[in-house]
Amino acid sequence: MIHIKRTNSNDRDFQSLVTLLDMDLKIRDGEEHVFFAQFNKIVNLKNVVVCYHSDEAIGCGAFKEHDVNSAEIKRMFVKPDFRGMGFAKLILRELEKWSAECNYGSLILETGQKQPEAISLYKKAGYSVIPNYDQYIGVENSVCFRKIIKSNSNL
Repeated sequence: MIHIKRTNSNDRDFQSLVTLLDMDLKIRDGEEHVFFAQFNKIVNLKNVVVCYHSDEAIGCGAFKEHDVNSAEIKRMFVKPDFRGMGFAKLILRELEKWSAECNYGSLILETGQKQPEAISLYKKAGYSVIPNYDQYIGVENSVCFRKIIKSNSNL
């Protein structure tokens, strides 16, 4: 049985999954990991989802406000044994739905060139590559995306 729980960053399952995510990113990003880690703190995230297969927490994601019209997707992860089965897509859809309910008109995100699976997921989900934003400007390993999730006259 698959289910997705809406929660926050105090959730222990989310914290455990983020620990696994950070271990994976440390290997992929090498020396650059310290730079990226500073932007991925999970303290006080109010919008977190955890995906369960039976009773096992297998994946997660979150979003936080970027500006009044957009939210930023953060901390997307699926355990390796469950990749390629559509769980990341389910998590992403739930984040999109929830952020639209919170009246955000678009989502942005940053991922790394060394994460081809993530890049493929976002492209298939309708995200468009955009110029790197904020702290990612000039960072060669970063790829930034945006997706309009609902019509908003302020965009």
